[in-house]
Amino acid sequence: MASDRKLHAFEEVAKHNKTKDCWLIISGKVYDVTPFMDDHPGGDEVLLSATGKDATNDFEDVGHSDSAREMMDKYYIGEIDMSTVPLKRAYIPSEQTAYNPDKTPEFIIKILQFLVPILILGLALTVRHYTKEQ
Repeated sequence: MASDRKLHAFEEVAKHNKTKDCWLIISGKVYDVTPFMDDHPGGDEVLLSATGKDATNDFEDVGHSDSAREMMDKYYIGEIDMSTVPLKRAYIPSEQTAYNPDKTPEFIIKILQFLVPILILGLALTVRHYTKEQ
């Protein structure tokens, strides 16, 4: 690790949260993992989900190998200024609308699978009733 690496503010690191520009905070160190996004065994979604926060727990929970830990050295770009890291992140609810299973195409198909046979049966009984009287 180079000694000329700089001290990064949390807000600066949090801005790098895209596939083409991804920085992570692990154990107080900042890593630019952008070149590793396509090669990460867990996929780039795993890395992106760890942006904008201290990803130490996420990293340690997986149980990375020694070679993975050694590989981190080439992505190291500096230290995090711990005074800028928020103690607790405010929960921001998703803007995605709630999932409503009644509006899915599968639900409509299930309704039709129930209604169409009943309508056919009703039509058949009606036809039989009127043809039997004549």
